[in-house]
Amino acid sequence: MQLSEIPNRVFYKDGEEFLYFGGTNYLGVTTHPEFLEILLNSFKKWGTSYGSSRLANIQLEIYKTAEDLLAEQIGTDAVVTVSSGMLAGKLALEQLQHTTDLLFHFPNTHPALMHPFSLPLIQNGKLNPFLLDPSTSKIGIVADAIPSLEVTPIDLSILKEIPSTKTITLLLDESHSIGLLGEKGQGVLNQYSLPNVQQKITIASLGKALGVTGGIIAGDFHFINELKKQQNFIGASGMNPAFLETFINAQNLYNLQREQLKENLNYVSKNLIKNSALTFVKEYPVIYFDQEELLQLLLENNIIPTSFPYPTSSGKLSRIVISAHHTKDDLDKMIQQLNIFSQMTSDFEGDIRFVL
Repeated sequence: MQLSEIPNRVFYKDGEEFLYFGGTNYLGVTTHPEFLEILLNSFKKWGTSYGSSRLANIQLEIYKTAEDLLAEQIGTDAVVTVSSGMLAGKLALEQLQHTTDLLFHFPNTHPALMHPFSLPLIQNGKLNPFLLDPSTSKIGIVADAIPSLEVTPIDLSILKEIPSTKTITLLLDESHSIGLLGEKGQGVLNQYSLPNVQQKITIASLGKALGVTGGIIAGDFHFINELKKQQNFIGASGMNPAFLETFINAQNLYNLQREQLKENLNYVSKNLIKNSALTFVKEYPVIYFDQEELLQLLLENNIIPTSFPYPTSSGKLSRIVISAHHTKDDLDKMIQQLNIFSQMTSDFEGDIRFVL
């Protein structure tokens, strides 16, 4: 479906109204009037772009102000911002390549964290034998904080099986958890107790929940300072300063929208019929499904989820995204169709994946 405007909670095509339950606008800020006013004022101050290297002789204070705030929120020594989440992943991977012997990735890791020479962490349900090789002492491990087709943070307990003689750096992609998870939207990096992991790094796109175009790398001072020496960092323009000021000035709105999203998720949780065909927890704003019949039922009722072939999925990715901007009426219409589907398939089998 081709549109001539960005889809909000509703959009119109040929005069017909559709409910939009797709995208990644989890906090509903990208079309929120107050957020747009903050953004417009930021553009008036900073202009539409700033195409200069971060290491040029003229430097803008807004970068340090925003990065210090991000580091405080995430709970790391330092943060550096870049123009996109994809660039953040590539820069972090390049730094890991210089400081580790081998790189390993969890299953279904996002392409932003996939290095050409990365090895699978798990083979035949066990740790890759190279992780136990005495000649490998420095290990880099990459993973998505919320894996594809999952609604809970990744289980990293298998890392405890790696010998403590290894020096381990964990690189976590928090694009779908920053702004959402944690009491203040700080993500999940510091919730893990992994005594044998010496270094933990986060990368993320800020274009999901937080609604601004850019990416971040968060970690200890040494990692971030070394990363800033890379040619690809020096030669690239920084994140748009207008977006950085928008992020700073929208903190109160982010908090309010997070609370509204929690209300919406609790409402869905209380009114949705449990069904093993749906993967959902009330702490995360996504409902996954893979039934073509359900997709068609939603489309027939002008409810548009996200559905497309995904790089790390074996088939089509279909998911309903619940946002802070959805009204109770929107949620009722969506819940009604999901409950109809559940009643139609009330003899379903298998373990229930819906968690309350």
